[in-house]
Amino acid sequence: MTTWTFKTPKGRRWHTGAIVYSLVAYTLGWSLLFTGGWVGFIPGVLLLGHGMIIAAYLIHECAHNTVFTVNRHNNQLAGWLGWICGSCYGTVEDIRTKHFRHHVENDDVVWFDYEGFFKKHPLVYRVTTFLEWCFIPAHCILMHTIMVFTAFIIPQRRDQLSRNVVVILVRFGLLAALAVYAPVALVGYLIAYMLMIIVLRFVDGLEHDYPYRTNLYTDEVSEHKGDLVWEQEHTFSPVLSWRYEWVNWLILNFGYHNAHHAKPTTPWFELPALHRELFGEDPDTVIRLWPQLVMYCRYRRYRIFHDAPGLEPASGRDFLRAAQSAQLTGGNAASFLTSF
Repeated sequence: MTTWTFKTPKGRRWHTGAIVYSLVAYTLGWSLLFTGGWVGFIPGVLLLGHGMIIAAYLIHECAHNTVFTVNRHNNQLAGWLGWICGSCYGTVEDIRTKHFRHHVENDDVVWFDYEGFFKKHPLVYRVTTFLEWCFIPAHCILMHTIMVFTAFIIPQRRDQLSRNVVVILVRFGLLAALAVYAPVALVGYLIAYMLMIIVLRFVDGLEHDYPYRTNLYTDEVSEHKGDLVWEQEHTFSPVLSWRYEWVNWLILNFGYHNAHHAKPTTPWFELPALHRELFGEDPDTVIRLWPQLVMYCRYRRYRIFHDAPGLEPASGRDFLRAAQSAQLTGGNAASFLTSF
């Protein structure tokens, strides 16, 4: 039996801390929802949601094999964490394959053409934009719904049908039991899950200006494959805080995205130092939190087609400057959890 060995002593401390925090926050969140009454409802939702957020970003770490020396162990941990953040309906290999193509091809490689879907279903689009106006992440909820039924919907994943059915029966059985015996806890869980979706898409929405390409199951590759200069010009770093580095731990430093793309095998706890090594101490190299919040709120109805009135398409350095002054819609639906 192979020993589960962390890649570095530093990684043993930081990864263990993140894993333990995710599990404790998740468990304590459920405990408060079950036993805390209305006083414990909001703290329970926040802890449960943040436990799922950290689990999701740890799956990203595992996909890049930054946690353990043996890749199989990274896969196994990611699979277990998938049960926490709801990505377990598909496989970790699905996540890894799509995400690696994103890095190698410098492209948003997908199967599902959501713009085409909304054009064919205008009523669904109108309902989605109304819910988005109400700050309900309906677009991403649609993506996560496809993730639940992935083997039924995606022809290339029919071989996962048995596994998909088992996971659905287990998880939906537990949700049904909650609906009967602890409906308040079920409501709290659904809100926490929605918070996870909101945070993940908020952070992902400004990290690239890549268009998406429906070539996940084709031999077509991006013209920018391997172009590291182009990759950095079209990758951006929406951090939560430039002054207080610890604030970025809330999302495992995922906002330092230029550094992550420059060296994808760098673990989350070393990304701030790598960013400064590559780009210096100039805060003008990142997108700060306030314009991120302004764009997220102001353009929430327009983000599906990136068609906010009065905004011209931008790329590269122009994109960065427009984002820093809150003049872009940002993106939706680009998540490493939704591997299609």
